[in-house]
Amino acid sequence: MLNALRSFNIWHSTFKIHYVNAFAQDFKLGVLGGGQLGRMMIQSAIDFNLDIHVLDPDANAPCKHLATDFVVGDLLDYDTVYRWGKDKSLITIEIEKVNTEALEALQQEGVTVYPQPEVIRLIQDKREQKQFYLREGIPTADFILTENAAEVAQHANRLPAVNKLGRGGYDGRGVQLLRSAGDLKDAFDAPGLLEDLVDFETEISVVVARNARGEIRTFPVVEMVFHPTANLVEFLFSPARISVEVANEAERIACDVIEKLDLVGLLAVEMFVTKDGKVLVNEVAPRTHNSGHQTIEGNDTSQFEQHIRAILNWPLGSTAGDALSAMVNVLGEAGFSGPALYEGMDEVLAVDGVHVHLYGKKLTKPFRKMGHVTITDSTYEGLTKKARFVKDTLKVKA
Repeated sequence: MLNALRSFNIWHSTFKIHYVNAFAQDFKLGVLGGGQLGRMMIQSAIDFNLDIHVLDPDANAPCKHLATDFVVGDLLDYDTVYRWGKDKSLITIEIEKVNTEALEALQQEGVTVYPQPEVIRLIQDKREQKQFYLREGIPTADFILTENAAEVAQHANRLPAVNKLGRGGYDGRGVQLLRSAGDLKDAFDAPGLLEDLVDFETEISVVVARNARGEIRTFPVVEMVFHPTANLVEFLFSPARISVEVANEAERIACDVIEKLDLVGLLAVEMFVTKDGKVLVNEVAPRTHNSGHQTIEGNDTSQFEQHIRAILNWPLGSTAGDALSAMVNVLGEAGFSGPALYEGMDEVLAVDGVHVHLYGKKLTKPFRKMGHVTITDSTYEGLTKKARFVKDTLKVKA
């Protein structure tokens, strides 16, 4: 975290410390999105007695019963977002699929919006993301832009490669591997990109925070293991089992990305570590992220509290790890849809260092994120053993 500490020292000596008056009686923190990330953000905000106002299209979203005020509405509709946001003191997001034009209009009228609308817009489009990396000298896999499936087919010589939709992908959707010419029939018939397949050793992520005064802190690098078919994170381990040199480079890159974006808030930077030790940025998310859930029990400050601190321009919290930690996603079992039933909960809760977090979703379906489990231990061996036990034991059926 040398870059984080360096930035803190510069900030501390250069800027006068001041605080957003989030404790004023009329302060309203608006959150676009009412999913599980918003729910866990509210759980942290309760510690500071903050009023959280949520807009989400799902009348039964996980935030519904925790928010000070919950409104059902389309996050992509200009008028809905604009009207909802007019009386908010500060607006943030828990999902990037939002109407940025409405956020810009609100910003121009004096509503603070973090992360900034222009940053959200850039990150909403993977094509824009990749071109940003190229312009700014941020290491990433080589790619070409494509407009439709026919254009993808013209580049069969680049296969195997990863075909990504420019816009609309989420939780593994909108990303597919094209191994050979026989897979070209499945190419996305919409603007996207074709990215060189990286021969990587491991996938890692760095969650980095930055407040409006330029203070930056990174969480320890985490190692991600993806589900073989759902393209969702199945396990993650913190800190990642990588060399100090690779970890320092990953943190340096994460700090570089958030500074060059000039983003205020939290940024998850997903990266590949190649077999020859290079670190390449894959994608970023301008919000709290699945790869930061273990921070709730594993670090001095959780990613959710850190996000609140960053957007309110408070001093950022310590990101030191209190123990080795892991996270297991609790996903709906294949073949089951309907009211959720949990099997194996007693057995999992009997294990020391295991903490279950359910998201308040009443209905399950295959691979739906129903919750997660954080795990702490003093050794990687113990951590891995517990993680496997949780994955094999806790099942969501209907």
